[in-house]
Amino acid sequence: MIITLNGEQREVPAPITVAGLLRELKLRPEHVAVEINSGLVTRSRHDETPIVPGDILEVVTLVGGGGGPPPPALDPGTLTIGSHTFQSRLLVGTGKYTTLELMRDCLDASGAEVVTVAVRRERLFDREGRSLLDFLDPKRYTILPNTAGCFSAEEALRTARLGRELLSGLENPGADWVKLEVLADTKTLLPDPVATLEATRVLVAEGFQVLCYTSDDPIMARRLKAAGAASVMPAGSPIGSGQGILNPNNLRIILEDLKGDDPDYPVIVDAGVGTASDVTLAMELGCDGVLLNTGIAGAKDPLRMAHAMRLAIEAGRLAAGAGRIPKKLYATASSPTEGTIG
Repeated sequence: MIITLNGEQREVPAPITVAGLLRELKLRPEHVAVEINSGLVTRSRHDETPIVPGDILEVVTLVGGGGGPPPPALDPGTLTIGSHTFQSRLLVGTGKYTTLELMRDCLDASGAEVVTVAVRRERLFDREGRSLLDFLDPKRYTILPNTAGCFSAEEALRTARLGRELLSGLENPGADWVKLEVLADTKTLLPDPVATLEATRVLVAEGFQVLCYTSDDPIMARRLKAAGAASVMPAGSPIGSGQGILNPNNLRIILEDLKGDDPDYPVIVDAGVGTASDVTLAMELGCDGVLLNTGIAGAKDPLRMAHAMRLAIEAGRLAAGAGRIPKKLYATASSPTEGTIG
């Protein structure tokens, strides 16, 4: 006999019930819902409901929106900066924590393998006579000494050399690199581009692997790479401001310039990150990592924020590799239009 099944005429054996038709179609009853002539046939009535010639049947199931097989899982890969390679793409600082114990716990929660520290002559020990290094295991973390607080190339060079000496004594692999910051003034904490470029050239000549804090100026980023910087680290927004990524277009240009003929060159967002969504955006833009401090240490719950930042860096990296859908002016249905009832 001839029936209409899901909008198409079909020949089926007679006599036959709904249960028999589902067996004929090799469908599991619990996976479908059935209508005959626009009337629902509940599963409890499948065995007793006959199908007669000319009946119009709808057999529906649940489907996911869209179509096609899911893409393979993306391997987030490793982060390589100069001669250093890491699993985590989150680099964190050690300042502004209320206690050394909280700092230690947040570093652990962040999953970071690189921890940046300032080289200072004051406050070698806290009021209880404890050193930062009592809570920062140099066997676990690669320490990245920074020149924070330097306002001239000469200051930055001296500080970098002292940091190398210190970490060589600790036998930490971070002895051969430095996060270079040469600031222009105390109000904006923006980098001094001329002094930064000058210091980069000297440190590279002395064998340092230099990670350069810079503004989001694409021309300056290009010059720092040409000077031999192991990584260019544009600010998302002013240091400690929590404003996030203020100029994503400039970051896109920097990424295009520096990675055009060198796709593995590491570009790391440094400064201004306020919360997990800022980290995710940086990674979705195509950056290789994020360095932050205040975003965790200044949060109301630093430990919880450290967990959030860890997840954000992973989510952003995976999303970048997955490829976002294009933005469209009008709606596009998630569920397929084929197979709708009626």
